[in-house]
Amino acid sequence: MGVAYRVLGRVADAEDVVQEAWLRWSKADAAAVADPKGYLITVTTRLAIDRLRRAQARRESYVGEWLPDPVLTVPDAAAPVLRAESVSLGLLVVLESLSPLERAVFVLREVFEFSYAEVAEVLDRNEPAVRQLAARARAHVRERRPRFVVDPVVWREVTDRFIGACLNGSVEELMGVLAPGVRLIADSGGNAVAPRRAITGPEQVARFVLSIMGLKRSFTDSAGVDPDARIEYRIVDANGGPALQVTADGRPFVHFQLQVEDGRVGACHLIVNPDKFGAVMSQDGPALRP
Repeated sequence: MGVAYRVLGRVADAEDVVQEAWLRWSKADAAAVADPKGYLITVTTRLAIDRLRRAQARRESYVGEWLPDPVLTVPDAAAPVLRAESVSLGLLVVLESLSPLERAVFVLREVFEFSYAEVAEVLDRNEPAVRQLAARARAHVRERRPRFVVDPVVWREVTDRFIGACLNGSVEELMGVLAPGVRLIADSGGNAVAPRRAITGPEQVARFVLSIMGLKRSFTDSAGVDPDARIEYRIVDANGGPALQVTADGRPFVHFQLQVEDGRVGACHLIVNPDKFGAVMSQDGPALRP
């Protein structure tokens, strides 16, 4: 599941790929498979690449900005830094700009530390070609990835300050949490009121965030929220760090994840597309381990 989700960025697609891989394994001649784990990773990766090619074509007609599906994660201090970071929304957005093959190579080589020979075998490519794909992917990611590796304690502190400012309804207080170059990217899929292009600048971002967190009727109606629903705010562990959710009768309809830079919010990833909340419905449910 870890490989499939990182290659695809969609939980439902990743689950379908993993299910298909296990189905193929169940029909295979187990005695003829020397390395079952290698077999499953190979099948999963190839299926994910095929699924990603089809998904990228569909995303060309997606309404507004597209963000990866949020997914619950289990904090793991022992996980390598890049493996933990690779489920963050910030890095997954960067991976979206790679070709399917480059993305698969990056995930296998840089995240899961497969050798070039192992990656070549998984992808049925020669090793020089894999090295070239890996070099292009690394350069692309290095240029665009978030610049700061954030201490989990700092990430949580900034998230708490962000939430406090939102609940206080203060534009000035919220602007104090935001970095000068802050950007907000919202994914609604056209199913809720949200900007279809990124918003930049502390004041513009703060005013929009407060309009969402203030639960204006125009927004809640567009999100399908019952006016009499019980509204709750909660922090969940998602995509490798704390995320703010707003729920109506226990159902998430707002999901905020912050990208922290120098102790302030450098980017806000906002998901209000109801189709994307399946994997974050309950903090007690299954979670992805970095």
